[in-house]
Amino acid sequence: MKQLLILSGKGGTGKTTVASAFIKLSEAKAYADCDVDAPNLHLVLKHGSDPKRTDFMGMPKAEIDQAVCIKCGLCKFNCRFDAVVLKDDTYQVDSYACEGCGVCEAFCPASAITLKANVAGELILYQGDAVFSTAQLKMGSGTSGMLVTEVKKQMKFASENAEIAIIDGSPGIGCPVIASLSGVDMVLIVAEPSISGISDMERIIKTAQIFHTRIAVCINKYDTNIENTQKIIAFCKKMDLPFTGSIPYDENALKAINNGQTIVDIYCEAGAGVRQVFNKTMDVFLHQI
Repeated sequence: MKQLLILSGKGGTGKTTVASAFIKLSEAKAYADCDVDAPNLHLVLKHGSDPKRTDFMGMPKAEIDQAVCIKCGLCKFNCRFDAVVLKDDTYQVDSYACEGCGVCEAFCPASAITLKANVAGELILYQGDAVFSTAQLKMGSGTSGMLVTEVKKQMKFASENAEIAIIDGSPGIGCPVIASLSGVDMVLIVAEPSISGISDMERIIKTAQIFHTRIAVCINKYDTNIENTQKIIAFCKKMDLPFTGSIPYDENALKAINNGQTIVDIYCEAGAGVRQVFNKTMDVFLHQI
């Protein structure tokens, strides 16, 4: 299975819009949404069957047995994360602040504290004509990178015979992006012709280069700033990165997305643009690996 990952250095560039169009155009039998903090690929790609849902276990959290606790306060004193609070004359653990380090358990003279398994999120798998793997991270959990890895594993395991997979990554350059990059064959970066868009594009390119991942670049909403669009094209030429095309700003695309459609489900200028980007990207992706 060859994996094409679609990323952007920042939110709001249209990464998921491009990813959903690519999935439709390629008729991909396997795809994934690795933006586990705020997944939304499912909003435009409908699935008839109920998904399989599995709890994702993250780092354990401390729990205090009030019947055994002697209220010595050593747990609160030694917790560097201030996760133990005194409330209503009892010591309690703030699960959002607890990092599961186990210091409180080690210092408790009454053995009233134990580390217990913690549900950090939910893995979701749709299976039918195609396999769609996604997940939702629980609020406050810091295990986004681990959950992304499980999303990709779930997709790969459930679709062993799929030739290609399209993966919608998350914005930025943090842990979920790094986990998304691991093991993919190529990354398409969706750039935005703005000052912040160019800066964040350069950051995500540097991140992908660390993994020695092949990179291609396209521009969304290119006609909102032609000067910056030319700067992006010139940057790609300087860095010897394949530039796979530009997609115009299109209000009809917004209407399609708001109606739960991809931009290739209707006729619009953005849809025509993304088809050209798709054809060139797939030529690079499939024929030069």
